[in-house]
Amino acid sequence: MNETGSSSPALFKLGVVVNPFAGIGGALALKGSDGAEIREKALAMGAEKKANEKMAKALSILEALSGQFTVFTASGDMGETVCESLGVSYKVIYASDAEQTEGEDSERAAKAMVDAQVDLLLFAGGDGTARNICSVVGTQIPVLGVPAGCKIHSGVYCVSPAAAGQVVSQMIAGELVSEMDAEVRDIDENAFREGKVIAKHYGEMRVPAELTYVQAVKMGGKEDEALVLDDIAAYVSEIMDDEPDTYFVMGSGSTVGAVMEFLGLDNTLLGVDVVKQGELIASDVTADELVSLTQNKPTKVILTVIGGQGHILGRGNQQLSPAFIRQIGKQNMLVVATKQKLQALNGKPLRLDSSDAALDAELAGAFTVITGYKDKVLCQAV
Repeated sequence: MNETGSSSPALFKLGVVVNPFAGIGGALALKGSDGAEIREKALAMGAEKKANEKMAKALSILEALSGQFTVFTASGDMGETVCESLGVSYKVIYASDAEQTEGEDSERAAKAMVDAQVDLLLFAGGDGTARNICSVVGTQIPVLGVPAGCKIHSGVYCVSPAAAGQVVSQMIAGELVSEMDAEVRDIDENAFREGKVIAKHYGEMRVPAELTYVQAVKMGGKEDEALVLDDIAAYVSEIMDDEPDTYFVMGSGSTVGAVMEFLGLDNTLLGVDVVKQGELIASDVTADELVSLTQNKPTKVILTVIGGQGHILGRGNQQLSPAFIRQIGKQNMLVVATKQKLQALNGKPLRLDSSDAALDAELAGAFTVITGYKDKVLCQAV
C-alpha cells in the first residue's frame, strides 16, 4: 500500500531498488544484461525478468516485522510492483518514465535513497547494478545486494535472497549486525563474450552481515573487555594517524578514556578534550570553546555509549552542543563501544538527547559503531 504522507521517524527506513532487467541474459547464454541491445535481444528470445521475484523472496522474510519498518522505493518494476504484491508499506521517492530502465535510473533512485537518509538500501541486481549504486552512494549509507544478475563478483551481495532478508530482519529487530567494507567489482561483458574475464575494482560500500567476533574473544564466545578496548583504541589511533590535519574531540566515558590511555594522554573522564596529531591541545573545554576551536576545521568527535539507556549524546557530554554537532555533521561522529556493552542494551536503540529535537530527528537512524580493530557493527539510534 502506497503512503501519501511521511513515515513515522520511529520506523526503520528501508530503501528498495530493483534492476528489473538484471539476469535476463543468463539463461539464454548471453553472458550479461548490460546495454539496451542485449536486453532487447533477450526479451525477443523469451527471457523472463526474475529480479522482482528474487527481491520478493528477501522481503517476504520481513513479514513478521510488519509495522516496524517502511519502504522507500522507485516506481513500477524498480520496486513499487514487488512492494504492492506483498502488501508492504511503501513510499515512491523516485519515478522513471522509461519503458526500459537504464543504469542511470538505478543511480537516480540511489541518490533519492541517500537524500531520504534510509537506514539501509536493499537492491536487486548484478555487478553492473552494484557499480551504479556505488557510483552514487559510496559509503554514505549501508547497502545490501540481493543477487539477481548474470555475474556476481562483488562482495556487496548476500549468498541468496533469503540470506539478505535475514540480515535485514535482524537490523529491523534491533539486533547487532556486523558492518564490513565490501568490494564492488565488475567484468567487461564484451570481453567475457569473447572468452576473456577482465574484472575491475570500482570501489567499496558499507555492508551489514550477521554478527561475527573476529578477535579478542575468549573460549565460550565471551569478549575479553581489556583486549577489546585495546583493539578499539589501536584502530582509533590509526584513524588519527591517517588524518593528521583533523581535530579529534574526545567525549566522555570509560571507552573514550581507554583510547586516551592508549595514546598516553591525560583524560578528563567527565569532560571533553581535543587531540590533534597525537597531542592534547585542549582539556575540559566548554561548549562555546569547542565551537570556536573547531570552526572551519576538519573535525571528528569520538563518542561512546553512556549509561544503561544507551545514550551517545546528552549524558555526560553536554559540551557537545547542537551547534557543534551541526558544524561537523553526522558523518564525523565516530561511536566506539564493545559488543558486550551494546548487547547489554537488549535490543534497545542508541539514544540521542542533544536538547534539540530537530537535530535528534536528523541524526536518527543507522550508526556505525567501532567494536574492535577494523571491526564494526551497525546500530539504530533514536
